[in-house]
Amino acid sequence: MLPIDESNKGRRVELVSCDDPYTKLRPGDKGTYEYTMTTGDGRDRMIQHSIKWDSGSTLMMVGGHDSFKFLD
Repeated sequence: MLPIDESNKGRRVELVSCDDPYTKLRPGDKGTYEYTMTTGDGRDRMIQHSIKWDSGSTLMMVGGHDSFKFLD
């Protein structure tokens, strides 16, 4: 089972940057934080943040590659 953290669930976020060349999300876009999912361990650890974007996108943010900030 994957460790999932919902401690920030419901908080509003704003996109700062994203490495995905195919997304229509742009810096300044806003959404609602859902959860953090951590996979792997040690050097192979990956952190993904699930965000429901106001635009309808469900693109996850990858820790260390994408950046967002909490608004409240």
